[in-house]
Amino acid sequence: MLRSWRIPAASLVLVAGAALTALAAGGASAAATPSATHTSAAKTVTVTIHTATGTRTVKMVPVAVARPGSTLHQVKPSTQLGAKSGVSHASTTSTNWSGYAADSGTYSSVSATWVQPTGTCGGSGAKDKYSSFWVGLDGYSSSTVEQTGTDTDCVGSTPSYYGWYETYPNPSYSFGDAISPGDTISASVTYESGSSFEYTLSDKTKNWSVSTTQTESSAARSSAEVIVEAPCCTALGQPLQLADFGTVNFSDSVVDGSAIGNTSPEQITMVGNSGNDKDTVSSLSAGENWSATWKSAK
Repeated sequence: MLRSWRIPAASLVLVAGAALTALAAGGASAAATPSATHTSAAKTVTVTIHTATGTRTVKMVPVAVARPGSTLHQVKPSTQLGAKSGVSHASTTSTNWSGYAADSGTYSSVSATWVQPTGTCGGSGAKDKYSSFWVGLDGYSSSTVEQTGTDTDCVGSTPSYYGWYETYPNPSYSFGDAISPGDTISASVTYESGSSFEYTLSDKTKNWSVSTTQTESSAARSSAEVIVEAPCCTALGQPLQLADFGTVNFSDSVVDGSAIGNTSPEQITMVGNSGNDKDTVSSLSAGENWSATWKSAK
């Protein structure tokens, strides 16, 4: 499922810096997919931003930036028993995803809430690293992903936090509203009709919400997931290093109005090339609450 557009990891620092500069200036900037890190023909999109003080409409154009968004790169399947729920869940290891995915039907909505984790980025000379937290439809067994979420990235020794949406393999768009570690984030993707999907991202701590409707004509809607992701790819086709996010706690993981645990979901653990776990994923509590804990960058 690897994509053909790639740039060396060293090049990502320059484009990432451009996006951060735009965000700091108060504008809404955008980012391209990491497994398809490339510059697409500029496509302006209109995003409706809802806040406590009113509603505004902004236009955004994508720029080339390393940002997550790719289909699952599966390594091997296995089966394990959910310790708390007592329900047998299929388990998969992946080089770039961890979390939970419903994959046995056709899905119309997915949502979850999480606390934005703090990035631990190391000292002078530290390498860039990336971690993403998102909800989405498709991507587990199909070639598109309709997704929205947030990042905890390390640009060298400096942590960076931002929210985005993406209709993969098209470019992703970063929202200009500020996100801080410790903020409570809610996200949802909802199929509307035809080829239309609504993406909504909210920061409950800062009291803002963003939403936009975009189209994907080839979406299969064959999976729904709540995911931690290591962006992909380096020049060698490998996932970029996973930023140390500590532990991220997810709650209210819901698919089509019901707890994701009711779908007999796949539990996914991210692994490195040597077979080591890059993070650990807890079992589901009450069918919809779980956590992921960082273990290794690669």
